[in-house]
Amino acid sequence: MANVVRAALVQATWTGDTGTMVAKHEEHAREAARRGARIIGFQEVFNAPYFCQVQEPEHYRWAEPVPDGPTVRRMRDLARETGMVLVVPVFEVEQSGFYYNTAAVIDADGSYLGKYRKHHIPQVEGFWEKYYFKPGNLGWPVFDTAVGKVGVYICYDRHFPEGWRQLGLNGAQLVYNPSATHRGLSAHLWQLEQPAAAVANEYFVAAINRVGQEEYGDNDFYGTSYFVDPRGQFVGDVASDKGEELLVRDLDFGLIEDVRRQWAFYRDRRPDAYEGLVRP
Repeated sequence: MANVVRAALVQATWTGDTGTMVAKHEEHAREAARRGARIIGFQEVFNAPYFCQVQEPEHYRWAEPVPDGPTVRRMRDLARETGMVLVVPVFEVEQSGFYYNTAAVIDADGSYLGKYRKHHIPQVEGFWEKYYFKPGNLGWPVFDTAVGKVGVYICYDRHFPEGWRQLGLNGAQLVYNPSATHRGLSAHLWQLEQPAAAVANEYFVAAINRVGQEEYGDNDFYGTSYFVDPRGQFVGDVASDKGEELLVRDLDFGLIEDVRRQWAFYRDRRPDAYEGLVRP
């Protein structure tokens, strides 16, 4: 496997309906494939608006099964068509009353590798997610894909270092962090937390944020998506804070081993001393 992986992400504006939103992401994926990308990730609940700005039962209509729902089936076809690995965040219904904020991971041949369910569920003004989602219950899987070992951590998860570390311990080389965050809440953290996680855990992070305003609230999603390397340095420019954008970047996975030898954070961990971290 080549050490350099060409990776992509999309920050997108809401189109007004699922059909056109999915079609738009398919076109971004095809463009990324034309530019040589081998993996692409989309934003949180990419095929819907960020409906969690309100608490209304009508929004359960966006939920679908994973992997057997229409969006993931369509994305499997897209993966086969483009030869890319896809990270696909959707609103999942498992059974009546069991809903999750989920990301499916699809390999480059269209095979479904599994899913990550968001662990940490916010319930604050403009982010009423506990109304819709149960906490994730599938751990922190790392998927062995055609480009390497890929993990997922979703939006509000990023504030909790424990999951970032577990993904590293599970072998992640690249972690996609699909999000929906707005200017007034924690914008000053956006370019701090994911680079810090990349450094502490010595892997690449793809940080994806929505962009623009949507009809269900006043949240102003500010984009500025980016890739960051294990030294905490941005890979290329950060995306726009106002417009839709496809980023394609070359990630040198060889840097992971270099950094782990140089900084040796995994060697110097003290799990024997961390018992207090998991006390209620």
